[in-house]
Amino acid sequence: MSPHSAKTASHASAGAKDKAARRVSLVELTDALLAEQLIEHDAAVQFKHERRHYKGATHPLVLMAEQRWKSLQPPHRVLDLDALTQWMAGWAGLDYVHIDPLKTNFSAVTEVMSSAYATRFGILPVEVKPHEVVIATAEPFMREWEKELQPVIRKDIRLVVANPNDITRFQVEFYNLARSIKGAMKSGDGNTGATNFEQLVELGNSNRQFDANDQHIVRIVDWLWQYAFDQRASDIHVEPRRELGIVRFRIDGVLHQVYQIPKAVLNAMTSRIKILGRMDVVEKRRPQDGRIKTKTPGGQEVELRLSTIPTAFGEKLVMRIFDPEVLVRDFADLGFSPEDKSRWDGMTAKPNGIILVTGPTGSGKTTTLYTTLKQLATDEVNVCTLEDPIEMVESSFNQVQVQADIGVTFAAGVRALMRQDPDIIMVGEIRDLETAEMAIQAALTGHLVLSTLHTNDAASAVTRMLDLGVPAYLINATVLGVMAQRLVRTLCPACKAAHPIRPEEEEAWNNLVSPWKAKTPAQIYYPVGCLDCRMTGYQGRVGLYEILLMTPDFKKRLAAHGDLNDLRDQAVREGTKPLRISGAMKVAAGLTTIDEVLKVAPPTH
Repeated sequence: MSPHSAKTASHASAGAKDKAARRVSLVELTDALLAEQLIEHDAAVQFKHERRHYKGATHPLVLMAEQRWKSLQPPHRVLDLDALTQWMAGWAGLDYVHIDPLKTNFSAVTEVMSSAYATRFGILPVEVKPHEVVIATAEPFMREWEKELQPVIRKDIRLVVANPNDITRFQVEFYNLARSIKGAMKSGDGNTGATNFEQLVELGNSNRQFDANDQHIVRIVDWLWQYAFDQRASDIHVEPRRELGIVRFRIDGVLHQVYQIPKAVLNAMTSRIKILGRMDVVEKRRPQDGRIKTKTPGGQEVELRLSTIPTAFGEKLVMRIFDPEVLVRDFADLGFSPEDKSRWDGMTAKPNGIILVTGPTGSGKTTTLYTTLKQLATDEVNVCTLEDPIEMVESSFNQVQVQADIGVTFAAGVRALMRQDPDIIMVGEIRDLETAEMAIQAALTGHLVLSTLHTNDAASAVTRMLDLGVPAYLINATVLGVMAQRLVRTLCPACKAAHPIRPEEEEAWNNLVSPWKAKTPAQIYYPVGCLDCRMTGYQGRVGLYEILLMTPDFKKRLAAHGDLNDLRDQAVREGTKPLRISGAMKVAAGLTTIDEVLKVAPPTH
């Protein structure tokens, strides 16, 4: 929200002739677009003819956005609602703002005016500063309320233009949420739950419990979930602090603070979610796990995996959101190149053996394995998984939860699954020699086994198996191959921009591909930021893959006790592309940036 510019002011004087108090009309806005040569004459005439009797509550910009006109001016983008709103702001001589709830202090803005007042005039406060309140409107010439409001709030008012649908939506959401939090504060005890380290050794009960089923708490939790789905969040963090609670969303791998919430409300939210997840609400001393199934605003079922842990100021809760679309994605969507897909298919088509997927937490290993198993799980085969915990429930698998406290470990689980006539077994993680030995036994007796390890690259997974105590001859006899992977953010397709590669970027590129000396691209893309990507320049993530096949020559190196660098060199000679080379290919294709790849891919050796 920048100050008014001279350009905007001149644009305004040229655009709007009569600034008398009135609502903007469909004809007026269409004629203004035509005058600025943004739309075709015939299209404008036809639209005005079709809508000549238009009288209704729908804002004219909404009706115009439905036409999907393409701007006649470069870069010829579709005039959607946000684009039209931005244009109208300049035409009316005001700043444009995109309302971002992640950056809006809803508690502060809802104190400026009542919900009824905001609805009556179609306005919404979006930012409160020490001496100024920023108020959004979709009716730039309806300003009679300013003289009435300014003496009451005793601050300057800066009017901005925002998307009319956003104003209508957030008039409801901001005020409902603020009302619910106030209601919860009145009905609860602000000292509920553990508030310091010493209290963590006690039962965690206070004399007065917050009612986790209070309608206000129910509404806050429901809103939190729906908003997280809307923002494409992969995780929700509910974190107690000394004086208040913090809610953060992880979006495309990066955490964003959403809101600060009173401590009492946060504790009640945690209790509410624990109840829904069938967790022990009273127990606050030990970590707990649970899961919840709910629905998106579009009616799609979504599963949330819950995890709580005691901290110095109370229970911290993390909710992992599992995208229901994961199981229907193909490998191209995950970022597999045709060569990657060919090598991967070659391994998974084998009737028996071990396939390892390696990478740190959050690198997409589970998504890769579920996508693979979903394609392998036909009516002719029995697919069994052993997981800790079960990430996503899928009806075409037989999924088993590891429960170490009753003896169901990974090793014991594999031993039990062997008596279940399986064809394909997925072991969540090989953590010790016993589990590795059971996986090898399963592979030797004719089963295809998929599992994960936590190592930096593909070759390290083989040496990790040696470190666990598995003899080289058993690795050679059973392991089909290893895939290391990482996730990088992808550039927003709506706003990414290309420019010739600069000297400093060329140096970074050489650092990325050394010592393979891949050809330096003439230009690369970089992030800009737009409404589609919430001004981050990135939208979504894609995988980088390094696939190592256990070829005869590689097995000879391993049997001869070759060191890690020796094994890496042999893998590269046989066609394995290191993660940084995979990343460089995606940079050259305009999918991501050099910085993103350097951030996640380990250095080549």
